[in-house]
Amino acid sequence: MTTSNPSSPVSAPVALPPKPALLSRSGWAAFGAALLVLCVLAPVLNLAVPEGSVFHLSDYGVALVGKIMCFAICALAMDLIWGYTGILSLGHGLFFALGGYVMGMYLMRQIGTDGNYKSELPDFMVFLDWKELPWHWALSDSFVATLFLIVLVPGLVAFVFGYFAFRSRIKGVYFSIITQAMTFAAMLLFFRNETGFGGNNGFTDFKRILGTPIATQNMRMTLFVLTSATLLGCFLFGRWLIASKFGRVLQAIRDAETRVMFSGYNPLPYKLTIWVISAVMCGIAGALYVPQVGIINPGEMSAANSIEIAIWAAVGGRATLVGPIVGAFLVNGAKSWLTVTAPEFWLYFLGALFIAVTLYLPNGVVGLVKKLRGDRAWRLT
Repeated sequence: MTTSNPSSPVSAPVALPPKPALLSRSGWAAFGAALLVLCVLAPVLNLAVPEGSVFHLSDYGVALVGKIMCFAICALAMDLIWGYTGILSLGHGLFFALGGYVMGMYLMRQIGTDGNYKSELPDFMVFLDWKELPWHWALSDSFVATLFLIVLVPGLVAFVFGYFAFRSRIKGVYFSIITQAMTFAAMLLFFRNETGFGGNNGFTDFKRILGTPIATQNMRMTLFVLTSATLLGCFLFGRWLIASKFGRVLQAIRDAETRVMFSGYNPLPYKLTIWVISAVMCGIAGALYVPQVGIINPGEMSAANSIEIAIWAAVGGRATLVGPIVGAFLVNGAKSWLTVTAPEFWLYFLGALFIAVTLYLPNGVVGLVKKLRGDRAWRLT
């Protein structure tokens, strides 16, 4: 840093610290490897390698990994608000389901007259003796409008809820409780047949996207690659956001919100912005999830699903971005295995895992790895 004569009326400029890199060299190498494996190697192993080969990636494996990647996007969204902003939401399952329902409405319209009742209306509407589509289905036949609504609907709901909650300075356990109450109320609403969302059965029996059958191997792999690219893109976006001035203010709010206010910053727009961004990410994850799984119903809004999102972030390691992704794969991989080999013990395992992480791994799996490597920068302050 240069100095100047105190009597000089103009002070020399002060050298600012360099802006942190988005990723380190090893980080870019790992990112490139993940991109190569998910977007190039996986399609080759599924489409080009014969089924009898030991290197063949089965359709079941593609569907499972694709589903877990959608969950990983939700865990990443949770890390942005919980790990970096200190806001624990127990209602992010709502935003995930809203994105899923928007995509589900489009997929139901794509069925056309191929349904059981050979009607332009979805089968459940014909069964309930509906004569026309309700008003909120007006844009459901447009793929472009669906893409906008996948972002707009979760974002708008999050904005309205977050504005009143944050303006009222609701925080801590009280905020977590009202987010769960909001999700439960929405679940009860979507269970009602008269709302036009399929009641407790929801939407299923999807046929095609943009005129292309969903059940084909090529379409399933296309959805897989699209989900992979979205997950990696969300990760890079999160890294950029946290490294910016906006991200540093978020971490300051997490550590000492009162000091942030005394420093001249209003926490409301910062908290509201990251809350909406996190909700939109979950909505996008839900929209990618539905065509790969083939169903969406109000059960996706259950309290257990929202709590699981927080568990993925906690198991992997909060305030790391990569940790929640690792946690989503670990927990859901174990769930897929245990629900087949010992389904009666799955919930006990999940509860024991959360207790063990809380007591012995407060910084998650990634935090433990960094600690063993001697890296002290992982600690949450």
